Amino acid sequence: MWTNWARTATANPVRVVHPASTDEIAAAVTSAGRVRARGSGHSFNDIAVAPEVAMDLDRWTGIVRADVETGLVTVRSGTPLHALNADLHRLGLAMPNLGDIDAQTIAGAVSTSTHGTGAKLGVLATFIESLELVLADGSLVTCSASERPDLFNAARVGLGALGVISTLTLRCVPSFVLRASEGPGRLDAVLEEFDDLCSVEDHVEFHWFTHSDRVILKRNNRIDEPARPLSKFRQFYEYELFENAAFGAVCKVAKTFPRSTVKLNEICGALVSDRSYSDYSHNVFVTPRRVRFVETEFAIPRSSLLDVIAELRNAAARVRDALIVPCEVRVAQADDIWLSTAQGRDTAYISMHQALGMGYHEFFDIYAQIAKSVGGRPHWGKMHNLSAEDLRPLYPHFDDFLRVRDEVDPNRIFSNAYLDRVLG
Repeated sequence: MWTNWARTATANPVRVVHPASTDEIAAAVTSAGRVRARGSGHSFNDIAVAPEVAMDLDRWTGIVRADVETGLVTVRSGTPLHALNADLHRLGLAMPNLGDIDAQTIAGAVSTSTHGTGAKLGVLATFIESLELVLADGSLVTCSASERPDLFNAARVGLGALGVISTLTLRCVPSFVLRASEGPGRLDAVLEEFDDLCSVEDHVEFHWFTHSDRVILKRNNRIDEPARPLSKFRQFYEYELFENAAFGAVCKVAKTFPRSTVKLNEICGALVSDRSYSDYSHNVFVTPRRVRFVETEFAIPRSSLLDVIAELRNAAARVRDALIVPCEVRVAQADDIWLSTAQGRDTAYISMHQALGMGYHEFFDIYAQIAKSVGGRPHWGKMHNLSAEDLRPLYPHFDDFLRVRDEVDPNRIFSNAYLDRVLG
């Protein structure tokens, strides 16, 4: 029995395979009725559920080759982001941007349009130079902007629906140091300057304690200076004790006494203090997450951010189940990937979270309706109820994606219930 990280999806596959070569991947694909590569299980919905054969790529990891001069790095698809970051750093390289969790496999991260934050940077899939896939017939194909471009446009954010990614060639950059500036703020003040911040900061985001006006504002900028990280003691105190152990205890209190959630949410916001340090990029982007939660996220036009936040503030005052975990707001640059959540428009992302075991349906449903009113696109790996009928108008190339899928997987051997719902 397999369960995802958030414990929102389970599967009992007929068979689990652990291929260690492209030949073994191909053999598993051609011998299965239906097969699904399941990544690290860090999605919050059932996208990774394998109804028949589950493919675990834990034996298919590591960098295949790297050109330090050009920054082009070919990596096996089962490589977890935390391992890739460490390997790149040893080579003097880095991903241009990252999200705040590094548990995902590189293939799972790009396939669901995972992103970081930065108005001049795209989702992680925009860093792909080329892809190698095993298709339904067992053939191994390569695609790029110049070779099978339609397959490339579809497969960069492919939801695992087109084949099993074997390797990815990424455009990396020389290792760089970020100066991190984090501190408390008030929602109205942050919103008033948010566009200006996005234009001058390399990476900016804020975490909003949804039942108050308190936020944590985070700004990360490249510097040409040596890294000056937090001391080991302070890292342990702030991340492990305060942000994980203590916050986990707060969540348990809120779960036991739900009426205390609003007050606890405000108290947590009031306890935020300033923090400034510098470190190599992957150590700044990524934050340890020990407290389990459920999450929904919509990508909205950046121009709609203020209106959506205003509606969420109104909703926060009337929902029965308050959210103990802060809401996270990030941005990304428009791109041209067919099913990227930032396709064709500069995007703001609003992620809403709730501690595992606490009520969330009402607020998440309200948020989904608010997002729908501005053309919000759900994160492919997070909780949502949209179907192909809902999603088609949101993606100009939705039917192009389905056309490519018909070409490479006509018998739907890579499908599951989630893909049946979102792709039809």
